[in-house]
Amino acid sequence: MRALSFDLTRLPSPHLTPSHDAWRNSVRAFVDKEIAPHVNAWDEEGKFPRELHRRAADIGLIGLGFPEAYGGLRDGVDIFHSLIASEELARAGSGGLIAGLMTHGIGLPPILALGSDELKARIAPDVLAGKKLIALCITEPSGGSDVANLKTRAVRDGDCYIVNGEKTFITTGMRADYLTVAVRTGGPGAAGLSFLLVDADSPGVTRTKLDKMGWWMSDTATINFADVRVPVENLVGAENSGFAGIVANFNGERLGMAAQAIAFARVCLEDAADWATQRQTFGKPLSKHQAIRHKLAEMARHIHASSALLDNCAWRVKNGETPVAELSLLKVQATRTMEFCAREAMQILGGAGFIRGCRVERIYREVRVMAIGGGSEEIMLDLAARQMGI
Repeated sequence: MRALSFDLTRLPSPHLTPSHDAWRNSVRAFVDKEIAPHVNAWDEEGKFPRELHRRAADIGLIGLGFPEAYGGLRDGVDIFHSLIASEELARAGSGGLIAGLMTHGIGLPPILALGSDELKARIAPDVLAGKKLIALCITEPSGGSDVANLKTRAVRDGDCYIVNGEKTFITTGMRADYLTVAVRTGGPGAAGLSFLLVDADSPGVTRTKLDKMGWWMSDTATINFADVRVPVENLVGAENSGFAGIVANFNGERLGMAAQAIAFARVCLEDAADWATQRQTFGKPLSKHQAIRHKLAEMARHIHASSALLDNCAWRVKNGETPVAELSLLKVQATRTMEFCAREAMQILGGAGFIRGCRVERIYREVRVMAIGGGSEEIMLDLAARQMGI
């Protein structure tokens, strides 16, 4: 049954090289030493040490894919290195750890893609060194995926913008030093949106911690902006040009979330298969019952199909494509695979899976945030249909 281990349920990929293997070994060693032994305790505490960001930066995990000029690691790096990082972090069985540790992966790209040289040089080095934390603020109480209609407004007043509004469900919102905030600087619709970099300790910024079903160790916040003055030089790119940056950011986020979801499904399969070989029922191992074997086979079928689509999408992105429809479908496919495998693994483990401290129990609690975050299933399916001309 070890054929269903985490490593052996990874489909071979023609796109991986010795560089990818070496990177996998490096991240795995980091996870096994610095994360896996502490995950249960951190989850119960509702936080993990801030110092973990610096230690992750030391092995290149925080800077992966970012420009060397700001302390990143880009030479010889491709999208598959990033997916391997997501996969290896997921082995610890905590989406909250990934969300909290890697928030810069969605908060920093708009700065580097659209920001001035001065802004990039001022912000990026400390973030990529793990010294400062940055959070992306898009979702509002009035709506999530309907980005074009967000209401938080920034009005120019001399050498500052005055920001008023509210953001919610913001990952790392309580601990962040910087906030990359989507604001309305112009008229209605997508054409009136901009990004501002806001110092999280600015007067008028208040933060409220949100308690969640899962992702316990990753803080999540509602953030209120009341007459917050933001220097004009913190405008990210040209005024009213932020929507393209928001959309581009979503594509990368969805690919990474898909890799995580499939890896979580593989964790569930591994733990369910191990339990099934050890647990004795009616005089024989649980795995010798046909119903259980079929469950394990079905889990593997879902994982393999999702992995093949992930590999194809990653290859296309690496080669300069932006397959929006396929990325949207991938996100749905991956999170539904995670949901199916978490459900079946929980069923196989029975009471053992219901006890806290079990990887399957934690992943089961985190299914819904993966299916909603980064674009809900419904939004993803509709976006894919429209992209396909339906």
